[in-house]
Amino acid sequence: MDHPLTLEEVISFLLQTPLFEDLDPSELAEIVHIMQIQRLRDGQVIFREDDPGDSWYVIFQGTAVVTKNLTEGGSRVIALLESRAIFGEMAVLDGSSRSANVTARGEGVVFRVRRDEFEDLLETGSLAAYKLVLAMARVLCQRQRNLTAQLSTVRGAQDPGPEDSLTRKMAELVDAYTVSE
Repeated sequence: MDHPLTLEEVISFLLQTPLFEDLDPSELAEIVHIMQIQRLRDGQVIFREDDPGDSWYVIFQGTAVVTKNLTEGGSRVIALLESRAIFGEMAVLDGSSRSANVTARGEGVVFRVRRDEFEDLLETGSLAAYKLVLAMARVLCQRQRNLTAQLSTVRGAQDPGPEDSLTRKMAELVDAYTVSE
């Protein structure tokens, strides 16, 4: 995308993005006012694991690769995110450092919302900010449900015998971190 984005393009995109679907036009304007447009080049690191959680993002165009560092070195791809996906919200919501690395795959454009500006909206009682926190919670719940389903499949595929301590430990972790209704 070589041309500058117009306000109309940004608003039209956001209105079609699930995270923003419950915002009315005046609420959407509050958020657009604090959004920054960030162009990405292929391979550009958006943030690294353990970086401070200073912003959250919405992908306008392109793909982001989420990787997790491995204790033995290297990293593992855990997600590919495309247009309208959000990322970086966990660290912004709970004040922790980044839990993964996010890198651009190909050229792209993201909308960046800085944590301090988003928190300012929350402190002023902005209904838009509260609606977005609720929408982020829904995204996080869905991601947790997907993870739980994947872990349950792994656990169900193996019946741990007394000699298989790794499988037994995995089953304990699945049981401990499974979200219940």
